[in-house]
Amino acid sequence: MKLMIDDAVWGYKEIFSEFGEITTLPGRDINRKSLLDCEILIVRSRTKVNKQLLDGTKVRFVGSTVAGLDHIDENYLHENGISFASAQGCNANAVAEYVISAISNLANDYSFDLSTKTLGIIGVGNVGTRLDFKAKQLGITTLLNDPIREINEGKSGFVDLDIALSADIVTFHTPLTFSGAHPTHNLLGSHNFEIIKEDSILINAARGGIIDESIWAVTKTKENIIDCWEEEPNINSRLQSDAYWATPHIAGHSIDAKFMGSFMIYKELCHFLNASFNNEIGKLINPEVRVINDSTLHESLNSIYSFFDDHKAIKETSNFEDYRRNYPERYEWHHFKAQFGLPKNEL
Repeated sequence: MKLMIDDAVWGYKEIFSEFGEITTLPGRDINRKSLLDCEILIVRSRTKVNKQLLDGTKVRFVGSTVAGLDHIDENYLHENGISFASAQGCNANAVAEYVISAISNLANDYSFDLSTKTLGIIGVGNVGTRLDFKAKQLGITTLLNDPIREINEGKSGFVDLDIALSADIVTFHTPLTFSGAHPTHNLLGSHNFEIIKEDSILINAARGGIIDESIWAVTKTKENIIDCWEEEPNINSRLQSDAYWATPHIAGHSIDAKFMGSFMIYKELCHFLNASFNNEIGKLINPEVRVINDSTLHESLNSIYSFFDDHKAIKETSNFEDYRRNYPERYEWHHFKAQFGLPKNEL
């Protein structure tokens, strides 16, 4: 059996080699010709999986080791009997940690008390739920907006979009959708951008296109945190130059998240092939516990990992894709023993 795997998939050799012969390519370079004799395709977000890519190939299983789905034509896969597995939720904790790190640094730089701030979380799925849990541990008041969950669960605990947008800090964690009852493309756009206050902090660590960047670039805010961009890797230079953090879509790029993405697809592929499960694969991440002696939240989090380094790395925008593909090792907080009590992961 032949497998084509994006060469940025974490641990592909250790995790997937038992299934057959592996060929790797950068995600952007995987094309139909390269797949003609492959039965298994495992990608990240840079490969558009659709009819153009797969028509006439032998591919019968597609696994995506990232949380997003906008690069996958699920209807085409279903209609052509191609099994599909995704790793939704694999990087949720990593993204929540990124947002908390940003907020804690801003609180230090602007000398504000987190317990006096409201945080509008727009999209309360895998990421938003974890962010809500962490933020509340720091005394932040959260305003949750998620119309789909509100329909299914009732209004209690949720607020309208306009109320969430009026928070001191507004952060987006929805998928990018263009149709349906609640499309998210330009969810913050010409129809409602006036709700954003001049002293608002605005964060996009979800998908480019959820916020209209042409309006965002000319809207005064206290600070912007931008990890996801409309035209990656060709990012908006005005937004980048003004941002507190402008990072190359790496909020979810912890080692833990990358491992979990691969591990989730490994389990699905075992099921698809009726293959036995190797329990040792679940033990691939076991770093030595590191002690953090800083006494404040922002110092502790910056000692664990400084996202300012990611911001500086793409000051030259041509570095965007290369830096993202060769991202430094970053472990999540539970691998560290810190003097300052860090927000817990457990829900």
